[in-house]
Amino acid sequence: MRTTAQILDAIYTDGSGGNLPALLCVDCTTVLDLSATGMALINDDGHQGVLGASGPLATRLEDLQFELGEGPGLDAFRANSPILEPDLSVNAMTRWPGFGSSALSEGVRAVLALPLQAGATPMGALCLYRSTPGRWDDDGTASALAYADAAVAVLLRLQAQPGPALHPDLAAPVAYRAVVHQATGFLAVQASVGLAEALLLLRAHAYASERPLLQVAREVLAGTLRIQPGEGEDD
Repeated sequence: MRTTAQILDAIYTDGSGGNLPALLCVDCTTVLDLSATGMALINDDGHQGVLGASGPLATRLEDLQFELGEGPGLDAFRANSPILEPDLSVNAMTRWPGFGSSALSEGVRAVLALPLQAGATPMGALCLYRSTPGRWDDDGTASALAYADAAVAVLLRLQAQPGPALHPDLAAPVAYRAVVHQATGFLAVQASVGLAEALLLLRAHAYASERPLLQVAREVLAGTLRIQPGEGEDD
């Protein structure tokens, strides 16, 4: 079992020079023999975007939580407590109807989501995905918590960079969210609906068309996609 210090030492000394949250997610997946690991930026307004992912599967699962506004990471953040679902095939359809069915179709059977919080400041969530059902044993849980602590340390390090600009590892999810917000406002005017309904329309269209929410948002802003209430397809 790795300690938080050992995890940080491993990713800080990684020679690839890559995105630190992504390096942590890859290391977590490899060391704990998981299917995927994802780290998301979350605040009281909801999922703000993917900070790091171990690979395409983790990215899809984290994007899905952003698109649907539901999932284990969001629940962990809201409860400020670990969320464990040992067998998605049993409870996921009632707990997270959209996320659960999609995760199962991706071969995910169990998930452990851990809130990321520095002192009294909530920051996001770390989600560990596994292809086999069952609870995490004591060593596995302790290791997962160590990775969550390491994730908080990474986020604090990125936020502490000098100057007014965000570190690139933090700027990407912020930019992602900004595009979705802009598209939501544009769609609200276009479809004559409120902002909350416009966001639901964006999410529903992305989910129904099996396309990333960011892509749908960009098409709305570009004027190449029109979405109306009650419609699931392009005009």
